[in-house]
Formats: sequence, C-alpha cells, structure tokens
Amino acid sequence: MPSKGGLVIQPDWLISESSETPKENWGVRVCDGKIHTVAPNKELETKFPEDEVVLAEGQVLMPGFVNGHVHMYGVLAHGIPLESAPSDFWSFLEKFWWPLVEDRIDHKMISAATDWICSEMLLTGTTTFCDVLEAPKSLPESLLLEKEIIESRGLRALLSFEANERSGHEIAQRGLDENIRLIETNNSENLVAGFMSVHTTFTCSDDFLRKAFELAEENNVLFHAHCNEGVYEGEWCEKAYGHRTFEHYEKLGINGSRFLASQCVHLSEREIELISSAGTRCVHMPLSNCEVGGGIAPIPELLEQGVAISLGSDGYINDMFEVMRGAFLIHKARLQNPQTMKAEQVFEMATLAGAKTLGLENIGALKSGFTADLQLVNANFPTPSSKENLIEQVILHRSGHHVDSVMIAGEWRLKNGEVLGIDLEEQREALHIQAKRLWSENG
Repeated sequence: MPSKGGLVIQPDWLISESSETPKENWGVRVCDGKIHTVAPNKELETKFPEDEVVLAEGQVLMPGFVNGHVHMYGVLAHGIPLESAPSDFWSFLEKFWWPLVEDRIDHKMISAATDWICSEMLLTGTTTFCDVLEAPKSLPESLLLEKEIIESRGLRALLSFEANERSGHEIAQRGLDENIRLIETNNSENLVAGFMSVHTTFTCSDDFLRKAFELAEENNVLFHAHCNEGVYEGEWCEKAYGHRTFEHYEKLGINGSRFLASQCVHLSEREIELISSAGTRCVHMPLSNCEVGGGIAPIPELLEQGVAISLGSDGYINDMFEVMRGAFLIHKARLQNPQTMKAEQVFEMATLAGAKTLGLENIGALKSGFTADLQLVNANFPTPSSKENLIEQVILHRSGHHVDSVMIAGEWRLKNGEVLGIDLEEQREALHIQAKRLWSENG
C-alpha cells in the first residue's frame, strides 16, 4: 500500500542532478521531509491520488543550492565609506577588513546580519550554506547566536569561527573554544552543525595549526582554512619556510580529506598535485576573488585531477545563480577556451558536489531517499527550453528574482516569492542600524 500524507510537486521541468538528463513533465513526491518518488507527473497522480498536489506550471523544479563558503557578517560592510580602495590583497586585510570590519563586529551586528542573510539565501534558492565568522569582539557564544537564528528560519548550515593568533594568544584560544562549543551540539537530526576553522598560515603558528587540526580529528569534523587567496600567502610561506602553502600543510600532516581549503587561487603545479593526491576539498569563490583583486583560481585544472569542489559566495554576492554564472564564464576567458567549465559541471558544484565537498550526505539532488531541499524557478526563458539546453538556460538566464518557492527538509520556507513568517522591511531596518554602527568612527 502506498504511504499517505505526501506532497506531489508537478513542474514543467525537473533537474534531479546534473549527471542526469533534465526531464520534461516529471515531478517528485515528498514525504516525511524526504524525496519519496521521482516520476512522470501523470504517474505520480495515478500512484498517489490522496496526496496534496502543487501544480508548478511554467517552472523548473531543481535542488536547492549549496553555498560552500559565506561570511554572513560581510553584508554589513557592503557600501562602507572608504577614502580609497585597497591597492592589493594584503592592504585589503591590513587596512580595511581587519580594523574596519572584523574587529568591530559584535552580537547585535551578527544577529541582524544572520537574520537578513537567511532571507537572502531563501530568496535566491540556497538551502544549505557554510559560514565562517571572524569577530574577536563577539566572543563568546557568537556561533550559538547564529545557530539559534538559522534554525528558527529553517535553513541548513555548517558554522565555524575563524580562529587565529593575529589578536593574541587569548583570543586565539577563545576562537578554538568557540568552535568546540558549537561542535558539541552536533546532531544528525539538527539543521545546524559546527566544524573547525582557522585563518591562514601567516596568522597562525605551526603549533596552533596542529592544535586546531587535532581538535578537528578528535571531534571528527572538517578542518577549514583560507589558502592562497592572493599571491601574498604563497610568497610568505616561501620566505618563511622555503616552500609554498600546501607543501607546508603537507609537512604539518594537515593536508588530506579532512581539509576544506577555500579560495585556492594561486597554486603551483606541485600544490595542485598535493591537493589531488591527498583528497583535499576546495571551495571556489569566482566573484569575490575578482572583487578583492585576488585572481582567478585554476578550477578546471583541479577538476581534471578529480578534486572535490564546492562553489561559494564568500559573503560578497550571495545569489548562487550569479556565482554559477561567474564560474561558467571567467575560466573560459582565462583559458581562452569556450569548451571549459561546462554548465553541468558548474551546476553540480552548486548542488550535489557542493554538498559532498562539505561532507553532507543525501543533500543536493532530487533522488529517492534524499532530503527534500528544493526550489521552483521560473521557466519562461527567452528561447525555447530542451533537455539539452535547460541547465545552461538556468545558469545564463536566471537569477534569484526568478525563484518562486523553496523547501528545506520538506517544509516550505519561501512560497510565491515571499519568505514565510518574515517582515523583510523590519530586517532591512535592523541591518541598516547595525551597518551604521559599524561604519561609525567608534564602531
């Protein structure tokens, strides 16, 4: 006997995952927060006549996006008045990001930013994200604050505090403690979990890096670090240690499948070999790498070596349609090859491959047994859609403005373009108040 109490969603098009051909007039049945059945719309009607039905005419049903790297607090810095823009990546950190942003962030700012970003994610089709917080002034319990807000909004997230020694030993230790405090709440039934994070080799001593990695191993969680975002870190490692960043992590015993390395823009051939052979995971931020003048990461080369890669916004432009579009286009320009970075590859990094890179199972595809994290997107494209061009149409001609509805773990969180139970104008006003506090001379 078929189970009762399900929800059947019947779109015009279904993208279950990038490795499968999109299907016309196919849909899904959702039951108990999971994808129960994927089948033609007519078959779903016949098999489950007692289910509630959502007729999604003129829409594409596809997995919710996985944003592999966010700084939620970063939204507070958008539009911050500056006398002059930073001249390079190091000056971006030293003269802008550290003193004017991270060192001023407190709980009120984190609360307003987290609340707003949750809505921003839902409005643009993201159901899962990985956030990294660095705000020394906010310790302790800043991650628990984020967790409470995110869970109340029904999103799925991995959270960490970017522990480092640039503010001294005491703050560094408090950063590690902050991560452990959240990790101890990890539970397979919860939407939000923690992991271990540090900043870079140039803000962390070897002993500190080893200590953080050992804590990640003891708690069986990912270890994250920013790597070679600009030319600075690789050159710094060569001067300090006689070898480059990933060679140093290899020497420390950190490079491996537990290592989640974000950015990875400036890599030597040896570093690409080490990343691939060790099974290190990477996150690619094409748009933010442009914004800070970091460069363009060798993502096609890493993919050719079988490296697991997720796409991330870095808290810059959080619309994953825009992030996908950036990844789809800039590597063609860098390599002068229009055949590189196929649409299916990019879509996979934003969904199933992104989830796998973050160590998440049964997330990122619309398959039987997978969690019902999904989105409905307007399918009224400028030109006719076909199974051969649908994914490329989505990447080139859609944005967050075209997202109609979002479901997470079987619960609608966005319906008909509206975030359920939320007053966006109240959120915006709260964010404006906290941004003005951040921008003021007193912080």
